[in-house]
Amino acid sequence: MLSHKLAISTISLGQHPSHQLDRKITAAAQAGYSGIELVFSDLEAYSQSNALSLINGAQSIKRLCDKFRLEIISLAPFENYEGDRSPLKERLQTATLWIQIARIIRAPYLQVPSQFKPDAIGDDSVVVSELQQLADLGSAESPIVSIAYEGLSWGTYYPTWESTLDLVYKVNRPNFGLCLDTFHILTKLWADPFTMSGKFADADKALRDSLDRFVQTCPLEKVFYVQLSDGEKFDPPFSEKHPWYLEGEAHQFTWSKYGRPFPGETSLGGYMPVTEIVRAWISEKGYKGWVSMETFDHRMRHENSRPEVAAVRGIESWKRIQKDLEGYSAKF
Repeated sequence: MLSHKLAISTISLGQHPSHQLDRKITAAAQAGYSGIELVFSDLEAYSQSNALSLINGAQSIKRLCDKFRLEIISLAPFENYEGDRSPLKERLQTATLWIQIARIIRAPYLQVPSQFKPDAIGDDSVVVSELQQLADLGSAESPIVSIAYEGLSWGTYYPTWESTLDLVYKVNRPNFGLCLDTFHILTKLWADPFTMSGKFADADKALRDSLDRFVQTCPLEKVFYVQLSDGEKFDPPFSEKHPWYLEGEAHQFTWSKYGRPFPGETSLGGYMPVTEIVRAWISEKGYKGWVSMETFDHRMRHENSRPEVAAVRGIESWKRIQKDLEGYSAKF
């Protein structure tokens, strides 16, 4: 039985405007989570609806989480920062506000997805320098805010755990490490939405080799936290005729926005081998940190969906993964 503390992203509890942040936090606490990932847009909506500044809204949410003994593990997602063509001074000003809020809510991590704009600057010296400046902002005051960098499968330059780990070494800051997400790993080397099988031809070997490399080479101290989600299989395969299709948008991005149920929800189209990744990343590697559910289920965009139900779905998913892991161990 895994003893990891379980969190859930607030966006994964509901995406309709009626799903207010305080309701989602209450649902997470009542379902039994130990923590949440606070999504910035949820905080903005909560603050606006309660006529609060962002700072006062953050303070209010921190008090609510304290009431429920719920930790806030991250503020997310600080998107398209490094290598962007907007003035660095403006980006650092925005980062300063985000880090200030992270300190108010006592979140140890600012989650930074890899840059995904097509015109982003890919020069390593520029990217590394800008990320060093971001990490230094996080460590300039107490409490320290660490940068949890996540390789998006549609990222312009850093779409894999290997490329993001290489970047971690180059940035070379103790408060700069990885946020690992099962969806991004799987949609980069295993899951193909354009085929009937939903898989690349060499999918199983590619995944197995990647997991072996991870166990052998990735330093545990640079894994800040782990996110879990499944992917909904396209049947028929994805194409321009699909209602989610958007010209010019990466298919992984489209998939991520709409088709990410909780792990093991096969009745909702989930089909990805999330448990295989958990077995390698957590059981084999010996990872002991936070595990978080981060899903984007299109059904949660509807008003009749309920955060309370989503919260329970995530808990049941975690139980299912652990049961599957026990079954796997029993075979060997």
